[in-house]
Amino acid sequence: MCICIDCSWVDRCKAYHAVERQHQVAHLNASPDLEPIDPLIHIIIKELPEGGTGIEWDVRACKSFVKESGRWMKLRPGEKVPI
Repeated sequence: MCICIDCSWVDRCKAYHAVERQHQVAHLNASPDLEPIDPLIHIIIKELPEGGTGIEWDVRACKSFVKESGRWMKLRPGEKVPI
């Protein structure tokens, strides 16, 4: 799972913005201004249940990470947390 959902910078982070773009989901912020320090993005190629392949992108480590549990959910109340 992407650590970004529990990071206080999630809505300002350029790395998370790139993950959103790869997942083709709505951005939390159209113009993020935070350049994270050393984000480690884990990319997995997986088979999809309906056939074909998909790519999963998750930030697994980042020196800019500041824990704020539930930050993503506070910004998108009522929406399903991305996994």
